[in-house]
Amino acid sequence: MTEHPTSHEGRQPLAARPQERTRPRSQAAGGAGLPGGQPPLPQPGLPPHSVQAQAQDIAGTARREGDRLRFVGAATRRIARGIDLDEIVLGLCRATVPTFSDAILVYLRDPLPVGDERPVSPFVLRLRRSDRLRSTSDDAEGGAGAVISVLDPQTELAPAAELCEVRSGGALSEVLRGVRPVFGDSAAARAALPELLGDGRIVPSGHRAILAPLRGRRRVIGAAVFLRRPDRPAFEPNDLLVAAQLATHTALGIDKAVLYGREAYIADELQRTMLPDSLPQPTGVRLASRYLPAAETARVGGDWYDAIPLPGSRVALVVGDVMGHSMTSAAIMGQLRTTAQTLAGLDLPPQEVLHHLDEQAQRLGTDRMATCLYAVYDPVSHRITIANAGHPPPILLHLGGRAEVLRVPPGAPIGVGGVDFEAVELDAPAGATLLLYTDGLVESRLRDVWTGIEQLRERLAATAQLTGPDHSPPLEALCDDVLDMLGPGDRDDDIALLAARFDGIAPSDVAYWFLDPEDAAPGRARRLARRALERWGLEDLSDSVELLVSEVVTNAVRYAERPVMLRLLRTEVLRCEVGDDSPQLPRQRRARDTDEGGRGLFLVNRLARRWGATRLSTGKVVWFELPTPG
Repeated sequence: MTEHPTSHEGRQPLAARPQERTRPRSQAAGGAGLPGGQPPLPQPGLPPHSVQAQAQDIAGTARREGDRLRFVGAATRRIARGIDLDEIVLGLCRATVPTFSDAILVYLRDPLPVGDERPVSPFVLRLRRSDRLRSTSDDAEGGAGAVISVLDPQTELAPAAELCEVRSGGALSEVLRGVRPVFGDSAAARAALPELLGDGRIVPSGHRAILAPLRGRRRVIGAAVFLRRPDRPAFEPNDLLVAAQLATHTALGIDKAVLYGREAYIADELQRTMLPDSLPQPTGVRLASRYLPAAETARVGGDWYDAIPLPGSRVALVVGDVMGHSMTSAAIMGQLRTTAQTLAGLDLPPQEVLHHLDEQAQRLGTDRMATCLYAVYDPVSHRITIANAGHPPPILLHLGGRAEVLRVPPGAPIGVGGVDFEAVELDAPAGATLLLYTDGLVESRLRDVWTGIEQLRERLAATAQLTGPDHSPPLEALCDDVLDMLGPGDRDDDIALLAARFDGIAPSDVAYWFLDPEDAAPGRARRLARRALERWGLEDLSDSVELLVSEVVTNAVRYAERPVMLRLLRTEVLRCEVGDDSPQLPRQRRARDTDEGGRGLFLVNRLARRWGATRLSTGKVVWFELPTPG
């Protein structure tokens, strides 16, 4: 059962005190405190003045009944306006105080049941609390913003007990099961109220009360106590009908709010699981991201972003947008994102990734369309390869403040089918920042997409110029500044934003060789690795690196037909990569005592900080990392 926030600690009971103001006589009676019952018929044979008085009584009764009906209509409309729990409870209080009662206490089941689940025992009620009720213009003659105190000192009831455990078969349980409200001076209420209010707490002498169960669609979810001071007319039988209407609409509203809160929670969890929990930290690039739903009422959508580490210290940057803002759009987005991750693991070219995404979208349905931009950054070559499927073009912010909208082939959206995608390779200089985004950032009812792109480019350039020509703006602050251009209010579309700051890897920190697949290759690999470590001042790692390089190269030479690639990268860690043309991935196994081999990956697993193997379109790469001294 889901726990719902049902109280604010340290606040006063949710009761309200009337404003001191003059009201018409019919309103002073509150549209409640009005004579109830059917109007009497005139009696024949009465003197003329008696007939006139009787007619006036009938007219007054009809007028009061009309006031009562208008009050119930206005009160139920106010309660129905609430969409969350607090709004509905406060709507009940503002609608009934001071017109119908001088104070009100609202107890709700804790925790509130959700949907069709069966609530667990014991049945506990918790007093809803709030510090102040702020009225609107129709609450008080003081106008909008007038404040009504939530505690009526003349009730002498505070502090009421915050928790009440309803005993099965007790007086309170019987009243709540009875559904209908009861007067506070009835036998049932006199036994039930002390149980609800707490030990030693009773309705003060002279005060009138109505105890009304709050019953949702299938079960009791709470209780409300309406209180009147002695200087006001007593509650009448028709006031029980008013209390019943108020309690019914409040309970149904609470049911609605609980279900809405549950659905909002599910939507938030769905969206959260569809997006990365955290971005990776690949070598040579820093990443930051933002995601904003279109509005509070549309918490899920089809926008997504991703950053996927690839072999060779490269990283794939992905941003996509499925049409729509529904659960269906989010589900399709999740499938496309998973497909993109799988394709990235195969190290396919960007245009091939989009081609397979297009085929997957067609398999999902004829109307499953999305835009997507897929880019691969190589920190060694300082190049980036980009393919586009109908998505807004990325913006590259150069070191020094120049912002450039990259010219990439636009392509057709994913799901159209029968189209080819093109890729373009561009420079990615160190210090530059690539911004990938969805159209919700640049397109709205007030501007077209190209106007928005130009405004975004100008905003990025202005932000970068503030930091000077030799420095790049902080990545997280840059993302926040980009979102500030939206202004207040709901957005027309979801927004996904991915920013990548290119640091690159200097050529002096890279060493690579190609080794013929022969028996002498492992020995040569050891010598080359030792020389590179000496040049970098990492002689302390020589023993471990030579051993691991020898084992991995030996395994590669055994299956390779073409030259084996050996590459060392010096960054925060020392990374070694060995590539060959065999697609068969190595698997660690436990060697028997009599086996002559099978222990290479065991050594790699024990000595390396991290290691892995990735299949490529041309073979595979086995890599491992060792921490550098200091």
